[in-house]
Amino acid sequence: MHIGIRNSLGALAFVALLLLSQAAFGQEVAAVGEVVVAEVEAVDTGDTAWMLTSTALVLMMTLPGLALFYGGLVRSKNVLSVLVQCLISAGLMGVLWIVAGYSLAFGEGNRFIGDTSMLMLSGITPESVSGTIPTYVFVMFQGMFAIITPALMLGAFAERMRFVPYMAFITLWLFVVYVPLAHMVWGGGWIGAQLGALDFAGGLVVHMSSGFSALIAAIFLGKRKGFGVLPMPPHSVPLTVIGAGLLWVGWFGFNAGSELAADGTAGLAFLTTNTAAATTTLFWVLIEKAHRGKATVLGAATGAVAGLVAITPACAFVGPAGAIGIGIGAAAICYAALTILKPALGYDDSLDVFGVHGVGGTWGAIATGLFIADFAIPDGVSRGEQIVKQLASVGFTAVFACVFTIAILVLLRAVMGDLRVDEEAESMGLDQAEHSESAYT
Repeated sequence: MHIGIRNSLGALAFVALLLLSQAAFGQEVAAVGEVVVAEVEAVDTGDTAWMLTSTALVLMMTLPGLALFYGGLVRSKNVLSVLVQCLISAGLMGVLWIVAGYSLAFGEGNRFIGDTSMLMLSGITPESVSGTIPTYVFVMFQGMFAIITPALMLGAFAERMRFVPYMAFITLWLFVVYVPLAHMVWGGGWIGAQLGALDFAGGLVVHMSSGFSALIAAIFLGKRKGFGVLPMPPHSVPLTVIGAGLLWVGWFGFNAGSELAADGTAGLAFLTTNTAAATTTLFWVLIEKAHRGKATVLGAATGAVAGLVAITPACAFVGPAGAIGIGIGAAAICYAALTILKPALGYDDSLDVFGVHGVGGTWGAIATGLFIADFAIPDGVSRGEQIVKQLASVGFTAVFACVFTIAILVLLRAVMGDLRVDEEAESMGLDQAEHSESAYT
């Protein structure tokens, strides 16, 4: 009996010891598991899926969105030249961004430019993380911004720049204008970190930089042959409307994706983006109807893009009412830029890049301070102080883009000769003269 009891107690002790050891082992595994899980959970699959989607949406803005939008606005003899300029921006910028653009924009560097520590994405692996997404995804998302921004400029000098100089121009412009601005605003540089200006998705970096640079390039190249004398209507408004629709959809990735996460801020940016675009479309049509007696399809498409441009810097910093205010302002200010400022100054901005992106981006950057929601005002900063910061960033960006764009164009003309096609080629059309092709046979 005693032996049975001892055996039973021994068995119980063995079971207890086993359970305790398993519990201890389980705790150790759990502890290790917690470390592993923590490492894995640093990459959020929901955020990553959203950012992969957003990256594709931003590429769609250029191809085919912007290509169709601009392609429909030019004359039929130049439509292919616009399409290939958008295509080559995707190809050329897509390579240059990986080689050096990303490192110079987002490397540590100094106040104005990043360093060369990540040339060819050196040091970045599949395990590298930026926030809650893989760094490779962040690189590609930002790369889509680098693709579309130079392509935006081509609308101002459409139908008159030679193809090879165009490639050289956007190459230099990427490194001299875009990359420094991206670093100064988003890469820990002067505008964002020191000045404290707010630009959520690219009012300064994308729209002001391209809009003001495009105006300089249009003036530098001179007016199109027959400008102001010969009619130069869009050859296909339906193509332009399709392009505008693709831009509108892609802009959700552009703006809401800039949160780099699938969260409430991304939801706010999504909402304000659509609200501002809808408001500007509506009010542009109403203004046009009151001003000219007719509401045009082209006006509605232009208004939609102007609203999208204007809300870009502010999309995560304003509420729905602020988005409507920015949309109304964009309709009035950009419409005035196209119908009053452009005729008064007489410059030939072929597809109104400055009037929509330059002016719209400027308004959006300033309006970010004017309409900023209470929850978005940085700690220790008053609304008035934020407005001053926004004004300072606008002034700096305009001067920076203009000065360096002039320098690039002067340099290219000294090295490559006339950047513009000759009169015979312009009369023939760039499709045939530059590419030996025709869009319509």
